[in-house]
Amino acid sequence: MEAKRRTATVCSLVGKLSSVSEQIRLDALRELRLMTKQDEESRPLIAEAGAIPYLAETLYASSHDSQENAAAALLNLSISCKESIMSIRGVLDAISHLLSHHGSTSSATAVQSSAATLHSLLVVDEYRPIIGSKRDIVYALVDIIKSHKSPPRSIKDSLKALFGIALYPLNRSTMINLGAIPPLFSMILKDGRLGIVEDVTAVIAQIAGCEESDEAFRKVSGIGVLVDLLDLATGSSMRTKENAVSGLLNLVRCGGEKVAMDVRVRAMGALDGVTDVAENGSAKGKSRAVALMKVLLDGGSNGNISSDSRFDSSLNQAS
Repeated sequence: MEAKRRTATVCSLVGKLSSVSEQIRLDALRELRLMTKQDEESRPLIAEAGAIPYLAETLYASSHDSQENAAAALLNLSISCKESIMSIRGVLDAISHLLSHHGSTSSATAVQSSAATLHSLLVVDEYRPIIGSKRDIVYALVDIIKSHKSPPRSIKDSLKALFGIALYPLNRSTMINLGAIPPLFSMILKDGRLGIVEDVTAVIAQIAGCEESDEAFRKVSGIGVLVDLLDLATGSSMRTKENAVSGLLNLVRCGGEKVAMDVRVRAMGALDGVTDVAENGSAKGKSRAVALMKVLLDGGSNGNISSDSRFDSSLNQAS
């Protein structure tokens, strides 16, 4: 009986999304957002009832209230109904539109939910090349992190989405071509907030794993910045130091002996920091630090170097 009542409620609410009355649509959006947050079992029912196209269409709305509720509902649905979202044409375009207008017509809260939705979807390996091929999405995320007007939460959610995109190797050159490297390194030098620097270096470590990274990193003195993060005097967190180690290793792996020589020359002064990671880091951090020490001390430039510095795998809370 409870299941029938839930289904009837869902169908009624989804039906109201097509109402000619803006207030009726808004009320339905608010209720659906609340339902997707509080009742996990309702999410598949809401998706099956056809809510997703309406939610996506609402991301184009001029009303911030409508944008925010639709974006939050999509985020909540993405936790349980990833395939339903990705199978519907136009959803990524709607998210792209909202992100692209982050500094003008889009609500900051809706931007945050939309970036978080991408991060949620990017947990699935098969979706990374699909989302990464949407250059307008990548460009919008990069624009958010380099805008001085972006709220910290928007930057953090965008960094998480960029990290997910960078997990697919072929996306990394696209990110470089769309200008991701300068704002990422600029944030390390100018931001200083612990959580932001950790997230930024996680993205950098991934992007380092492509052939184009060598030239892009040279333009911003990237090797020097990563080496400085390993200097014990900078007080970097262990996670930041592990990401710096991963970034340097990935540069060596993709850049060959020339890059390996640059890393050896610059990083010898930060050997204590590498040793700290080798002794006190996570299991993956220790193995990477040992590999980097081999590059520094023995001249090795190959080996099994992994490019999978990770964010915490937990998804954002339902909104």
